[in-house]
Amino acid sequence: MSVEIREVKTKADAKQFVNVQFDIYKGSKYWAPPLKAGEMKSLFPETNPAFDFCKAKFWIAFKNHKCVGRIGCIINEAYNTKTGEKMARFSRLEFVDDAEVVSSLISTAEAWAKEQGMIGIHGPLGFANLDTQGMLVEGFDHLQSIGSVYHHPYYHTQLERLGYQKEIDWVEFRLTVGQVPFEKANRGAALIQKRYGIEVLHFKKMDELLPYSDTIFKILNDAFSELPYVSEFTPKMMEFYKEKYIKLLNPEFVKMVTMKKKGPSLKGDEAAPSLKEEIQQPPLGRGAEAGQDLVGFIVGLPSLSEAMQKANGSLFPFGFLHILKALKGKDVMDQMLTGVKKEVMSTGAGVILMAEIQKQMLSKGMKYIETTGIFENNTNAISNWKNYEHIQHKRKRCYRKMF
Repeated sequence: MSVEIREVKTKADAKQFVNVQFDIYKGSKYWAPPLKAGEMKSLFPETNPAFDFCKAKFWIAFKNHKCVGRIGCIINEAYNTKTGEKMARFSRLEFVDDAEVVSSLISTAEAWAKEQGMIGIHGPLGFANLDTQGMLVEGFDHLQSIGSVYHHPYYHTQLERLGYQKEIDWVEFRLTVGQVPFEKANRGAALIQKRYGIEVLHFKKMDELLPYSDTIFKILNDAFSELPYVSEFTPKMMEFYKEKYIKLLNPEFVKMVTMKKKGPSLKGDEAAPSLKEEIQQPPLGRGAEAGQDLVGFIVGLPSLSEAMQKANGSLFPFGFLHILKALKGKDVMDQMLTGVKKEVMSTGAGVILMAEIQKQMLSKGMKYIETTGIFENNTNAISNWKNYEHIQHKRKRCYRKMF
């Protein structure tokens, strides 16, 4: 029987779009299911502010009256304007191991992209760089981090059969945090702190962290601005991801660093800030001092992969209990994001952030770091892992095809 492709138009269609992956990965020991509610919100303009600068369509595939696959196609107009290249993004591709199914899905996305005047398509990519991206090509026998992806081994084989070629890879590492690298990181961090007057902010509660969430995204905009596939986070997008991700964090595993503000030396009344300036200054966190600029952050997260498997896509009735328990920490931390403003990158502020997150880990008895995705050509970041016992155990890929 031939494959039928249906565009996602209704909430019922969207539900099938979200649920089909649960059928495809049923019984997998390595897949970490997403929360279904968040997946649903990403598909509609009224609940996803990325539609302010993106066009997107989504489709589901049926064979023998059963949903057997899905695909999305996104045109991030903000990113295309930045690069000057009219590229579409295929997204959220899932399918059973059937050449006819994947061919039908891909051809549908390609046809729509051509209708929109695109010159090619790449992916898997999402609306923004905090969205799902990349296709697993190595590491099929390792548990997925929730900050990354998992795919069956046949996925990349089927895609390459259709003429898709490698554009770039992300590599993932598992680091073992032992006493020797921990002490070395601490010594280096202490020297850098003294040299540049860097201070560290620590958080215990969510209401201490939330006032800094916009600052985290602003630093991210600066630090990641030149990376592939990145478009700037708008205020609406900041709010969207604040609800989706930041409120799920354990604040103890978020660290920020500050440096003394630069500027001319003023005397007398010139040095006193106006009332308006005092009001506009962000609240000071634990360990922050007046006159300091927030310049970097690191976000770690006790691994939620096993908890997400138990939750199986839903917070209720018991999913949230599994997640709350996992947030306390067991033995693995996922290093989700690190960002340092470009102007202070050379100071080594990132070394301080790494040292502080390791202190937090060891205080909880945690031993391993999952780095999630790093571009394979980011040799500076990858060289940091030489001080640790480590393995490079996963690789995911962005593919590209020109029309």
